[in-house]
Amino acid sequence: MEEFDENTPMFAIAVAAELAFMHPQTLRQYDRMGLVIPVRTGGLSRRYTMRNVVQLREIARLSTEGVSLEGIRRILELENQNSELQQRVRDLETALANELMNRPGSRVFAAGETGIESLARGQRPARNTQVVLWRSR
Repeated sequence: MEEFDENTPMFAIAVAAELAFMHPQTLRQYDRMGLVIPVRTGGLSRRYTMRNVVQLREIARLSTEGVSLEGIRRILELENQNSELQQRVRDLETALANELMNRPGSRVFAAGETGIESLARGQRPARNTQVVLWRSR
């Protein structure tokens, strides 16, 4: 079964407009302006994600606060860039953790009274009372 997340394109324009409390023509205008760009199907129909709907609601909120459409476009651009960078960091952290865990017999760290101590392969902690985490074989 396919998993759905906030980036899964699933809403037709009419449904997305209803969820965002907007008219479908407004969504078309925002698409042309590059504010919220939906995924296109093979037949060129627009498919909006839950993230797109949240962005549309954010546009409405910012607009009522007096922010110009160009200001809103820049805010959304920065938010999207921030989300992409956060995902990249999570991916790199996962890759690093997997690499460390896939090294047979190598210790990750030792924790003791003085804090956390990094250990090289084959190195033992300074005191026998320390906790050591390693991957079992």
